[in-house]
Amino acid sequence: MTRKALITGITGQDGSYLAEFLLKKGYEVHGMVRRASTENYERIDRLFDRISLHQADLLDQLSIVTIIQEIRPHEVYNFAAQSFVPASWSQPLLTGEFTALGVTRVLEAIRLVDPSIRFYQASSSEMFGKVQQEPQNEETPFWPRSPYGVAKAYGHWITVNYRESYGMFACSGIMFNHESPLRGKEFVSRKVSDAVARIKLGVQEKLTLGNLDAMRDWGFAGDYVEAAWRMLQQDRPDDFVVATGRKHSVRELVELAFSHVGLEWRDHVAIDPKLMRPAEVFALRGDASKARRVLGWEPKVTFEELIPRMVDADLERVRRERAETM
Repeated sequence: MTRKALITGITGQDGSYLAEFLLKKGYEVHGMVRRASTENYERIDRLFDRISLHQADLLDQLSIVTIIQEIRPHEVYNFAAQSFVPASWSQPLLTGEFTALGVTRVLEAIRLVDPSIRFYQASSSEMFGKVQQEPQNEETPFWPRSPYGVAKAYGHWITVNYRESYGMFACSGIMFNHESPLRGKEFVSRKVSDAVARIKLGVQEKLTLGNLDAMRDWGFAGDYVEAAWRMLQQDRPDDFVVATGRKHSVRELVELAFSHVGLEWRDHVAIDPKLMRPAEVFALRGDASKARRVLGWEPKVTFEELIPRMVDADLERVRRERAETM
């Protein structure tokens, strides 16, 4: 029997990579999308004729129940969220509605329709925040430093609660930073790769950033969605850190991106104190030894491969955009 999967947030970076991965596994793939006046399906254009999209909203319980009743998926992957950390300070209530209570609405819909459906929650390393140990593993206490991190911690613990309260197969993947050419331009990795491409091609002069000393454990999104799938194939539900185990500063990321196109980053980067976070998370590095041992998962793409790959993709895109306007 063909397995069915429902992906919330399918139009985002992670949802699009997971959809492609599941199609290769022979799944029937369904995606949940919000009704909007303008459609943004750019990341899933390449998959459009092989997936089914359904309109629903994490703020609307009934709409989630309805699509789960209609599809009857074997697996549900929840990637939908307000996921841009800086925006969570300006929109803390909306962040809580989507990123925290939205998880509960999906879990409750599954419980009401068919509790045997397997559920994956995309948790975040931002839950660790003011880290209590390094590297961070599944036992490290949470100390979130943003409304986003707080909302993700709620989503994580409500997933654990539904697993323990109702015996549901509900897992959380505590994903450290994962990037790709499909990452939104508001995220620092893509902001840098896009700016480097534009500066190299003479379209832009400067790149403005905040804290260059912040350190993150950066991996490739395409690798990380495989870990999510592996979690739902186990005999027992559990939570796993997904990370590379290596950390790099924003400064290292910037230097690597600019050097890839033969430019000196100091000539093009400006610092704006307004881009500093109200409460900074200074360093995150994950210990994914449990995922390696139990899931057999390993990250394949290194930081040194990932950033140039993103720059090359943006160079190609900017060249194409310029050619189309000529």
